[in-house]
Amino acid sequence: MRILFMGTPEFAVASLRRLVEDGHTICGVYTQPDKPKNRGHKLAFSPVKEYALTKELPVFQPQSLRSEEAAAQVRELAPELIVVAAYGKLLPEEILETPPKGSINVHSSLLPKYRGAAPINWAILNGETETGVSIMYMAKELDAGDVILQKSTAIGPREDAQALTERLAALGADALSETVRVLESGMAERRPQDHSLHTYAPMLDKKLSPVDWSRSAHEINCQIRGLIPWPCATTDIIDGKPMKLFASEETGETTKILPGVIIAAGKMGIEVACGDGKILRLTEIQANGGKRMAAAAYLLGHPIQG
Repeated sequence: MRILFMGTPEFAVASLRRLVEDGHTICGVYTQPDKPKNRGHKLAFSPVKEYALTKELPVFQPQSLRSEEAAAQVRELAPELIVVAAYGKLLPEEILETPPKGSINVHSSLLPKYRGAAPINWAILNGETETGVSIMYMAKELDAGDVILQKSTAIGPREDAQALTERLAALGADALSETVRVLESGMAERRPQDHSLHTYAPMLDKKLSPVDWSRSAHEINCQIRGLIPWPCATTDIIDGKPMKLFASEETGETTKILPGVIIAAGKMGIEVACGDGKILRLTEIQANGGKRMAAAAYLLGHPIQG
């Protein structure tokens, strides 16, 4: 099939790679414009652009799709199908309706739950035990189109958002491959979403970072896992300055010590009392201006009396 692909981050690369491996003709790859990166502000390619160039695919990086020029360019490429995966721009209806087989989206949640920009993070933040991917027809309203196919997966109790993103990228590629096959055969079903059940997954913000130790150990553990790799949960109870938290464990042990108090610090990590009387063990941290490391390694140079 002749496919126009639109995507930007690493999550989208798996879907584009699968389309290429399945032998489809990729008539164009749309991705976000190059952006300055790090201290040198050197322009960096998106992961999708990097992969597309290795396969000599034509790359397009318009600032906006809301122009007649953009619509005309898509018509000129003459795709049979548009596939979108975390592109980062809204598509006008004129472009959505261009390909005869429609425009579909690879979304990392079990719609109608978690529509929006950060579905993987919010599934973990909210303590979900299951998530998945949805392949849907795109509609004017965000992530509200009819669903063609879904695949679900359990969320591991220690799995963070970065690890889950990698797994869902692969699962999304599998679901996309299967969906394109049924679209080619003309046998694709479309199931309207129950809009009354929809939930929203907004963009992440640094305001989500500070840990409130009056919450339960489970809620804080979900916060730490859900905010990886950005913006990360933070706490100042260890050295008085905001410190990033990258990994933790629910010990299952209880205490009567006040929330936010460090109970023990050693080879296992840093154990902190939480609001439900449970103990959370911090196992991987990053001090302000320092490197990400095991909590035990940090304690070698910064001993704490628990």
